[in-house]
Amino acid sequence: MKKSPVFERFTKNLPSLVSAVALAVVVWVLAVTSTDPVEKRNFGRAVPIELFGLDPSLVITSEMPEEITLTLSAPVSTWDSELTSSNAVRAIVDVSGLNAGDHLVPVNLQIDAQPVKVENYSPDVIETIIEEIYSESFNIHLIQPSSPGIGYEAGNPTLNKETATVNGPASLVNQVVEIQAVLDISQAKENIDTDLVLKAIDENGLIISGISISPEEVNVQMDITQRGGYRNVTVKVVTIGQIESGYRLTNISSNPLVVTVFSTDPELVNDLPGFIETQPLNLSDANDDMVVSLPLDLPSGMTVVGESTIKVSVSIAPIQGSITLTNLPIETEGLDAGLSAIFSPDRVDIILSGPLPTLDELITGNVRIFIDLADFEEGTYQLEPSVEINIQGVLVQSLLPATIEVELSPLKTDPN
Repeated sequence: MKKSPVFERFTKNLPSLVSAVALAVVVWVLAVTSTDPVEKRNFGRAVPIELFGLDPSLVITSEMPEEITLTLSAPVSTWDSELTSSNAVRAIVDVSGLNAGDHLVPVNLQIDAQPVKVENYSPDVIETIIEEIYSESFNIHLIQPSSPGIGYEAGNPTLNKETATVNGPASLVNQVVEIQAVLDISQAKENIDTDLVLKAIDENGLIISGISISPEEVNVQMDITQRGGYRNVTVKVVTIGQIESGYRLTNISSNPLVVTVFSTDPELVNDLPGFIETQPLNLSDANDDMVVSLPLDLPSGMTVVGESTIKVSVSIAPIQGSITLTNLPIETEGLDAGLSAIFSPDRVDIILSGPLPTLDELITGNVRIFIDLADFEEGTYQLEPSVEINIQGVLVQSLLPATIEVELSPLKTDPN
């Protein structure tokens, strides 16, 4: 069969045509890569590892990495657009169908961008330990490492729950030998009603973490009663004498406020009026705070549980009063040498306040009233005087009048 001229020409020119197409493709690729080059970069954002498919009756007990690092190659335009999305890259760990045991699970990438080449990422496989979740019930054991305060005794504790359930990986639940609640009653002097956190303990007495306990807390109630022959009484500070005139007593306090007394004769304790006095504190002519230790005035046959002396703090403050000084002169300060000043009025009254003992010693010489005329020129002004007091603790309450008219004029000179 004779071939047509057209077919013969096509066949003859086919190599040239293929070469032209290939050249065109190369030119196009070079043009594209020159305007949008491919760059290899470390992916700048953290990619969290997402876990899927874990059976609810199982738990992963091995340490799982939280994220992966990866390097990608992509055109600049892809880096600047699609790969900027927060969901552009995902790291998936699928444990569907896996039972308890040790497994090597691959980390699969999902990339929502094209074109992108994954150069490398780490980790790409995770060693995973999967365990069954166990539950087991234990009796709650109440631990009391201490005793109540001296003179008190503790009753039997009452718990609102007798048992607790431990949930967690089988390897950890199997280590639990006891559920404990620790009740500290050291120095307790009143009934206890409190909630205690439950803890799972292993055979070495160590707390086991990584499990849950239900309930997490147990309520404990316990009666604390005082033994016969013991009694709590308040401390009454006894004073004699009067503090210095012009001062007042602002506070007297004792530490402790309450003491526990004991006697082998319970009736002697019961007959106390509810307080016990200190030996007298002499306040004669006192004019300042003081801290002293005083013994208690104990009846015969009675002792104090603990320290038998009381720390007494006394606060004393001067009585506050006021005084009025009248007809005080006004001084000038900073007046230009070429000016004279006329004050109207030229004398003032002042009301001062402060501790009475200080005010009793105050004289007019302790108070200076002046007007600063620095930088003032000729003219008439209404100015407020300033006050200086050379005794501490005295305050100015009022100045009468509060402002003074000041007339500044050239200083007259003698023509002769």
